[in-house]
Amino acid sequence: MQEMIVAVMNHYGYLGILFLIAVENIFPPIPSEVILTFGGFLTTYTELRVPGVVLASTCGSLIGALLLYKAGTHLTPEKLAALLETRTMHLLGFHAEDAWKTVTWFQRHGQKAVLFGRCVPIIRSLVSIPAGMASTPMPLFLFYTILGSTVWNILLVSMGALLGSSWENVLKFLSAYSELVRILIAGTVAVIAVRHIRKKRER
Repeated sequence: MQEMIVAVMNHYGYLGILFLIAVENIFPPIPSEVILTFGGFLTTYTELRVPGVVLASTCGSLIGALLLYKAGTHLTPEKLAALLETRTMHLLGFHAEDAWKTVTWFQRHGQKAVLFGRCVPIIRSLVSIPAGMASTPMPLFLFYTILGSTVWNILLVSMGALLGSSWENVLKFLSAYSELVRILIAGTVAVIAVRHIRKKRER
């Protein structure tokens, strides 16, 4: 997959970056880390520039987020979990537990989860759905999405530009970051579930 991503970006430049990031927001198995850090590397030897890569990737993030927000307006947590349990979704890398993790994250952090979630693996791709489910005001959703996506994009594109041909070294760090986030989210969900069960028993 990494080779395909690199080929698209090499051939289509900014438009390729916009397209890939939009798709990545809908299908998390496509890694934004590769797209953004390689995009930064491209600025060291092509006509692409860091501001342009950041702008294209932020526009792509917004397009993907809006599509998921719209989908969220027609879903409940149960429907979302059932959808992610289908064979097609499994092949795309989705699991029902991802839905509960994202919904729990949104409930804990409120509407600001849209902002913070843009910088968290797994959550960043799905957080738009609970935002739609909760009917988050569109101006607020757009503001948080653009702000959070811009920060994430600037960070990774700049790292790719700074490291140049060693841009793939960033992926090792981000892989460890993603794994840590997964563990923290799983732990949080488990604690909330235990508390919920205890409250039910007390009642």
